Amino acid sequence: MDIENIVEAIWNNRVRITDHADEEAFDDGLTFEEIYFSVMHGEIIEDYPNDKPYPSCLIMGKNFSGDPIHSVWAYNLVNQWTVLVTVYRPDPERWIDWKVRVKK
Repeated sequence: MDIENIVEAIWNNRVRITDHADEEAFDDGLTFEEIYFSVMHGEIIEDYPNDKPYPSCLIMGKNFSGDPIHSVWAYNLVNQWTVLVTVYRPDPERWIDWKVRVKK
């Protein structure tokens, strides 16, 4: 998965947002503007190439205030649309530097 494809899709308004992502964004007080910003300045920290119906990835980025945001994006290579699967503010107890999962 290539983050540039996701960024290009966002810039060109080829984005679908799942109901789940919409609910999670609302619950965490996140705007789509800051979510998109976090992706454009973020990095892929986990890849899920076998996800269906499209490969997906976890992106860690920061909003305008520097707060971390995690978002999972799927990408359809055929039509070049991206899907925001879920988004959340990561729990500091579960992440090292917001990028590595804490081992249990």
